[in-house]
Amino acid sequence: TTPRTGYAESEGARLYFEAVGAGPPLVLLHAGIGDLRMWDRQIAAFADRFTVVRYDARGFGRSDPARGSYSPREDLLAVLRATGIDRAHLVGLSMGGGVALDMALEYPARVASLVLGSTRPGGLAPSKRLRDAWDAVDAVVAAGDIAQAVELELQMWVDGPQRRSDQVAAAVREQVREMNSAIFAMPDEGEPRPLDPPAVERLTDVQVPTLVVVGDQDQPDVIAGAALLAEAIPHARHAVIPNTAHLPNLEQPEIFNRLVLDFLATVPADL
Repeated sequence: TTPRTGYAESEGARLYFEAVGAGPPLVLLHAGIGDLRMWDRQIAAFADRFTVVRYDARGFGRSDPARGSYSPREDLLAVLRATGIDRAHLVGLSMGGGVALDMALEYPARVASLVLGSTRPGGLAPSKRLRDAWDAVDAVVAAGDIAQAVELELQMWVDGPQRRSDQVAAAVREQVREMNSAIFAMPDEGEPRPLDPPAVERLTDVQVPTLVVVGDQDQPDVIAGAALLAEAIPHARHAVIPNTAHLPNLEQPEIFNRLVLDFLATVPADL
């Protein structure tokens, strides 16, 4: 089926979205190394039971570039308004998981449940190792070598710290390479306003059913962040997917989809 497409207006930016399917609303929030296309292998499985909305965050894909101060929570709220959604299940990966978690804290009435994939809560300090890896990417970008910056991010997030590139599906690497290259080509002068106080200090306040998902090949920071979420969020479930790093929905879509659908089947359907 052809998705319904449109743009939501939020704080001076147009945000591109697609909606498909019928049933309770489910919103997909992509990672910072991709755009809404990273959910291609989830749509068919989820649209059978849900109205599935996915959108490009500000500064990604077909949405406007990020300039100046903005709130990712207000951007998500604008997408909910544009699609006529009062309350939704949120499925977020990495950056998108952070926004979903923040949304459940700032606008709890709009969130029915959370799936937090490969997510570190906002306000959790990165390890020196992760900071050094980010600095290495920044240095290569400053030198003008975008292709090498993209490759470093593929090694960090798609391969993970324990696998060689040839141990990862070439198609997954190439899809992320294409999405990530497009991100580097977009001007980024945005300053997302963080939730205050940050999520890491408020995890016990999360009131919705929550599933935490992480790959066993992900960065240690993310594996630890997921464990913290699962431990601190009341009644959270914790699933570790084998043989995948930071993008389990791309590397292990069947397992990821089944985990999400089985979890959502346990959530009261009062949307």
